[in-house]
Amino acid sequence: MNTQTVVEKLSLEVVAKGREDVNVEGAIAGDLLSFVMASAKERWVWITVQTHLNIAAVAVLKDIPLIIIGTGRRPAEDLIERCREEQLTLACSPLPVFEICGQLYEMGLRASV
Repeated sequence: MNTQTVVEKLSLEVVAKGREDVNVEGAIAGDLLSFVMASAKERWVWITVQTHLNIAAVAVLKDIPLIIIGTGRRPAEDLIERCREEQLTLACSPLPVFEICGQLYEMGLRASV
């Protein structure tokens, strides 16, 4: 499935629109940047509560096309701008990270691709 499908099925609020046609192959949830850098795979969705600029750098490094910020948190303006520059989709959800992960799992995304 592609990033746009994930956005639509989870009713996410997109705050920075990236490429919609990127096929995502798995997902990771984490707030520790070093954990995500070590564990995430290319074309995975990243679910986090982090809202600062550094998450864009990690997403670019790991080729993560979609970042979902959970629990109703709002991203910093510099993060939004960087995601636009890098063509990353940055989206927000009022749901807890745990529930977002459950929905992604039901959609067929796994961490062991």
